[in-house]
Amino acid sequence: MSHSTHILVYPFAPSGHFIPLLDLTRLLLSRGLTITIVVSTTNLPLLDPLVSSHPSSFHKLLMPDPDHTPFPHPLIAKVIATQQLFDPIVKWFKSHPSPPVAIISDFLLGWTNDLASHLGIRHVVFSPSGALGYSIFNMLWRDALEINALHGDNGDESYMLSFPEIPYSPELPWWQLSPMWRSYNKGEPGFECFRKGILDNMTCWGIVYNTFEGLEGDYIDYLKRQVGHDRVWAVGPLLPDDHGPMSSTARGGSSAVPPDDLLMWLDQKRDDSVVYICFGSLVALSEEEMKALTDALKLSNVDFILCVHESGSSLIPSGFEQQVGGRGFIVIGWAPQLAILQHRAVGSFVTHCGWNSTLEGVTSGVTMLTWPMGADQFANAMLLVDRLGVGKRVCESGPESVPNPVELARLLDESLNVDRPERVKIKELSRAAIKAIKEGTSVTNLNTFVKLLYEL
Repeated sequence: MSHSTHILVYPFAPSGHFIPLLDLTRLLLSRGLTITIVVSTTNLPLLDPLVSSHPSSFHKLLMPDPDHTPFPHPLIAKVIATQQLFDPIVKWFKSHPSPPVAIISDFLLGWTNDLASHLGIRHVVFSPSGALGYSIFNMLWRDALEINALHGDNGDESYMLSFPEIPYSPELPWWQLSPMWRSYNKGEPGFECFRKGILDNMTCWGIVYNTFEGLEGDYIDYLKRQVGHDRVWAVGPLLPDDHGPMSSTARGGSSAVPPDDLLMWLDQKRDDSVVYICFGSLVALSEEEMKALTDALKLSNVDFILCVHESGSSLIPSGFEQQVGGRGFIVIGWAPQLAILQHRAVGSFVTHCGWNSTLEGVTSGVTMLTWPMGADQFANAMLLVDRLGVGKRVCESGPESVPNPVELARLLDESLNVDRPERVKIKELSRAAIKAIKEGTSVTNLNTFVKLLYEL
């Protein structure tokens, strides 16, 4: 095996996409591959640990943040803007003395399939979403015209859309479908360009999923049938190396509060006595939702850590911290989530069900209290609650959907009961997740993937 095999990695910039692909990059570097990563100045600091630990095999391809053109959906605008880097990447590739043999790119950057074809190299899709969420997302874009024709223009937000070809035939009401997809306008060049990229992903050489077979094995098998080959690998959960510079306290950037302060506060709490509440890096609760949540926390008996997006900090009711006393710790901004979830004192997790949070909660073995907000989060909540039985629904953010504080307080209190069936099942799933990445299917799949990369 040559140890000079060179791979180009192209993450999508938002942290929920960037961080797991960076975790995969660390694993590839540890197996002797040479990696060049496409990065803008925004995410440069996140690379520092890998630069210091792999100075000769990890390289940065610094590119400017592309200019966005006005578009109905901002995320699609960002994706389309990245296509401006096609020619600069080609120029870099042609001037490189030992150019990459493959490109691993985020699944939203489907246009890189054309880039790989132009360069004559293999294209590997990386999905930071789970296999179920990816399956639904792909089917929505594949069958967009037929699905819209079924729904018509009746404006029925509760219209149930079923996905009969996906295992267990999941169903979602219309209002829970991705707003990005719902704004699809047939024939509009930007939408058609994005849609082409999503469909092109299914023609790529291989797909890597941040999941594990014990969690989503049936959906991985379905996706293998869809692409018509076995180069589909579940290698997750992708987590930081706690023995290296990319530890759980440093994952994703600097914490808004010193991690030691948080962990010392948790050290004073009993086992399984704390609820961790966080809605990801992008979501801020509405004023009504924040009031319902803080009222529930006041009514409950739980200790808690509440992590709030900077833009929503003003919505925390005046005097709330004084009213809950020492029961609560509030973080405004980024928190060391994985380190919190892995602490013995934390027993449950109120989550928006973003896939990174879902995997971190599952791996940590905490009861999942689901409050999905959008994107693939409703599918993830369905997986946790209905398929796996490791969570309870708290709320589903939709039209005028605000939890009842009394009912929410009851759910918070009950979630810390170690004898609840959800707790028993999540502990079993946690053991399966850890086994998968230490000695099981995920490490086997990763090694198979790396072996094939060396053979290119």
